[in-house]
Amino acid sequence: MTYTQELKKMIQKRDPNETEFIQATSEVLDSISLALDDHPEYIESGVLDRMIEPERQIIFRVPWVDDQGAVQVNRGYRVEFNSALGPYKGGLRFHSSVNLGIIKFLGFEQIFKNALTGLPMGGGKGGSDFDPHGKSDSEVMRFCQSFMSELYRHIGQFKDVPAGDIGVGKREIGFLFGQYKRLANEYSGVLTGKDLSYGGSLLRTQATGYGLLYFTKAMTDDHGLNLKDKLCVISGSGNVAIYAAYKAKELGLKVIAMSDSDGYIYDKEGIDIDLVQTIKEVKRARIKTYINDRPKAEYHKGSKGIWQIKCDVALPCATQNEMDLLDAKTLVQNGVQVVAEGANMPLSREASDYLVQNKILYGPAKAANAGGVAVSGLEMSQNSLRLKWSVEEVDERLKKIMNDIYREASLTAAKYGQKDNLIVGANIAGFLRVAEAMYLQGVV
Repeated sequence: MTYTQELKKMIQKRDPNETEFIQATSEVLDSISLALDDHPEYIESGVLDRMIEPERQIIFRVPWVDDQGAVQVNRGYRVEFNSALGPYKGGLRFHSSVNLGIIKFLGFEQIFKNALTGLPMGGGKGGSDFDPHGKSDSEVMRFCQSFMSELYRHIGQFKDVPAGDIGVGKREIGFLFGQYKRLANEYSGVLTGKDLSYGGSLLRTQATGYGLLYFTKAMTDDHGLNLKDKLCVISGSGNVAIYAAYKAKELGLKVIAMSDSDGYIYDKEGIDIDLVQTIKEVKRARIKTYINDRPKAEYHKGSKGIWQIKCDVALPCATQNEMDLLDAKTLVQNGVQVVAEGANMPLSREASDYLVQNKILYGPAKAANAGGVAVSGLEMSQNSLRLKWSVEEVDERLKKIMNDIYREASLTAAKYGQKDNLIVGANIAGFLRVAEAMYLQGVV
């Protein structure tokens, strides 16, 4: 049994119920085994043994009072996974599905994603099983204040810098920041994704979606594929999906389908992205109401059916493991040319392997959706410098980071005999950057 196989077996024995974490670590360990022959010092110093175990796992209760005066209790998490390259950096997710295994998987992926940006950021993740959907602003504020009353003692601009994720937008970040400022008695860049009025960065809201398309374009340009007039299906309808759709349209793609957790819409004339944004961000309604304004469009209950639609470009931007092997086979049979992940690990391991085997251009999440954390890193820089960069400056830096990530992942894959396998390329490139820093810092 090889070293990486032993580590995989140990993880499965130690954390048998954390399926997403096992999936994420297995993919990385399988990829980086190709590079370990060149670096026996990483094995001897236990770099990998340490890398798969979080530096710190924090679990706490979050009591709050709802609008009816009843006491509610949720569970809060912060997993500070790796600080070899800088302070822990990663979002907070508020959703009923949140548990320790999901937070660990997200934090582990964040280590390599942050490393690929080239910015000085470690990896971490946090959140709660609290779901803001359907809650009043007052209830969300009380929950956020209670959550931060515990979290504040563990974070700081030089220690751990959370951001938003599913269920945590500008409203939640504002409430969290206000409580941190009150408790810590300081005004610092301790959270990213802030509103522009108090230290946020231009383009932060758009960054993950824009970055996904910059990565996709770098990938398709490198293979001589023109995106103009290609049919595009995007799952999800949150920030990532909406701004991916805007940028896709700008690059000449025709977006024909989007979804939410209830179902999906198909509009053969092209999705009205402004309408989707109004439904989701202004009205806070379900995507099925789209057909009230666009009666020629179709609504289908059940979001998984979206991958049955024939398209050239598929951008899964909803949630983890939303696309399985059958979905991947259907896409390939229907002639898909490009799949790039906007969500975190939206493809099952079998689905991503199938795409690679069938020579589909495939951008894995830790590379393709790194735009959000990249601009979070740029927000940290602006806060530290007490400066605000223009849209053009931030966009130029974002585009360069995404192009550099693609180039590094592509060159690394080729170096290790896996040309065009960006899963391998991204994993090895991120791993080597973190592993070298850990090795040089000693056994800590």
